Amino acid sequence: MKKLMVILFGLLPSLVMASGGGVTLDKANNDLTDKASLQNGAKLFVNYCLACHSAQYQRYNRVAKDLGIPEDLMLENMMFDPEAKIGDLMVSALPQEEAAKWFGAPPPDLTLVARVRGTDWLYTYLRSFYVDASRPFGVNNTVFPSVGMPHVLEELQGVPTAVYETEMVDGVEHKVIVDISTDGSGELSTGEYDKAVLDLVNFLEYSGDPSKLERQSIGWWVMGFLVIFAIVSVLLKKEYWRDVH
Repeated sequence: MKKLMVILFGLLPSLVMASGGGVTLDKANNDLTDKASLQNGAKLFVNYCLACHSAQYQRYNRVAKDLGIPEDLMLENMMFDPEAKIGDLMVSALPQEEAAKWFGAPPPDLTLVARVRGTDWLYTYLRSFYVDASRPFGVNNTVFPSVGMPHVLEELQGVPTAVYETEMVDGVEHKVIVDISTDGSGELSTGEYDKAVLDLVNFLEYSGDPSKLERQSIGWWVMGFLVIFAIVSVLLKKEYWRDVH
């Protein structure tokens, strides 16, 4: 029992982090059947995430097949290493030891991040960066305070600035972030940026469980078979026992 309590208390920090640390999370409402969204999410991932973060349990050719991307287009537009092959794993070229020195810790693999964090957490997190000159990379995050990564999507969103309000807690004034605004310098409007983030989250959810839709489809066929089998079994039972009764 004592060991169990130690394990549970050890998991508490990670559970709090996964829930968003008390921050209200926005609903992602992503759609794994939307191939256009998944394709754009894959493009955003390789252009903005793969430089530091790997998806080491995913292969380029599997992504191409599942998302309906021709392999020649995948090789030409989404694989930047001239020596890479279509069957390679999606591994970042960033040396992990050097990354640990630069960022304080190696950037985590993102293959299963949507399953660990949840899509709502990711969707909110990627839209919650704001300028903070006290941080090493000049930004902070309301969902993940003291975040140790730069805002890699800033060129799409623009420079995000926190909007504060003052509230009283036990007679003491505290500044609270109530919104995040951008300066309009990004390539995308606010709505377009939210959609781009949603596409990226959609791809990350697919990446964490590529067979999810296929498994669910097979599940419905299995349930249908069991229903039909049950009906046939009942009818056979009645037929066999008709003379007895």
